[in-house]
Amino acid sequence: MSVVDPVIELARGLWRTLSSMFERPVTYQYPEQKRPVRPRFRGRHELLRYENGLEKCIGCSLCAAACPADAIFVEAAENTDEARFSPGERYASTYEINMLRCIFCGFCEDACPTEAIVLGDQYELSFSNRREAIYTKEMLLPPVRTQAQTTPRQTPPGIFTRSVPEMKDAHDD
Repeated sequence: MSVVDPVIELARGLWRTLSSMFERPVTYQYPEQKRPVRPRFRGRHELLRYENGLEKCIGCSLCAAACPADAIFVEAAENTDEARFSPGERYASTYEINMLRCIFCGFCEDACPTEAIVLGDQYELSFSNRREAIYTKEMLLPPVRTQAQTTPRQTPPGIFTRSVPEMKDAHDD
């Protein structure tokens, strides 16, 4: 090892430092500027609605059965024409997710036959106590667009006979 080698290494280190001064910064000013998430990111859960405002969740509890952390609790109730929540025979009267137990694996999303539960892109999850970490159905459902789309609602008999709407044939274009 000669005397020149440490000087060359020092010059390489100083050059790297100087060149990084002119690179674009990667720091986000967090509360004001949100960092974009990747397309496959799994964040906070959301329960979806159909276009007509009815809930997609039919209370089948397949998401709770698929959850390896046992973080989901679903209790089903019967739909009636006087009080309809979802298009099927049943709906989830109680839907809770314990976010302290959830491991964001996405198994609940894969198990759902109506695609009612999805893992969204919201990553701001904070709680000050354990009670706030249990997300209820009201917290997970998006608000309805109009007052006429609220649930429960009264429907004429025989309108909703299937829990999943008829699908049109998919065409590859």
